Amino acid sequence: MNRAFSLVELSIVLVILGLLTGGILGGQSLIRAAELRQGITRFSQYHGALYTFRDKYFALPGDMTNATAFWGSAGGTGGDTTCIDAQTTAQATCNGNGDGRMLYIGSSYNNDMERFLAWKHLANAGLVEGSYTGKTTGASGTYEVIPGTNVPPAKVANGHFDLNYAWPNPAVFNPVSRTDNNAIALYGPVSTQEAWNIDTKLDDGSPFRGQMFTLNFTIGPCAISADADAAFNLTATGGLCHLFYVM
Repeated sequence: MNRAFSLVELSIVLVILGLLTGGILGGQSLIRAAELRQGITRFSQYHGALYTFRDKYFALPGDMTNATAFWGSAGGTGGDTTCIDAQTTAQATCNGNGDGRMLYIGSSYNNDMERFLAWKHLANAGLVEGSYTGKTTGASGTYEVIPGTNVPPAKVANGHFDLNYAWPNPAVFNPVSRTDNNAIALYGPVSTQEAWNIDTKLDDGSPFRGQMFTLNFTIGPCAISADADAAFNLTATGGLCHLFYVM
């Protein structure tokens, strides 16, 4: 005799499936919340590391002109293309140009190289975890990021942290809210609600003002408008924001 499932049995199965689905979704939310907390913690740690480095070496990491005096030269003159290319994860490194910006080394080579070099100098000084090559992996100096190799990885958004120079370029940054500043960057990107959460805890909750900011409205529509006093666009879905935390 054929026997079908009773309504009670089917109900029990549906309840179990519901509990499993709810548990999975709840677990994902907890994981994401932990990733956000780690992102906030890392921002604070790196911010402190930059100031500690500057106080100890009287220069910014990546930009310091006498790094090879502390950790040895990777090659060449200690501040040229040959030196940059010769770098590995060993301590031997290269010098920056001392212009106060974690950006340029020279017009004849990759203009973003100090951004990579800075992480190596911070690691050499024992101020951040990991070891970094201090250079791009792209051909001919093309800017190429590999988290864990030349920049620290970020759990939030499976992205990475970077050291950036935020210049007053209206095509990239809101021109009325940002002047020249060195900044810690989180590239993911993260959602607008997550960006608001991080910004509120570390700064003022505004996408274009204060110590933490995001990209220009036309590049990353993280805000409701391009106005300097605009709020985060909290109804937007998907990952829209990159965050910058200035020194």
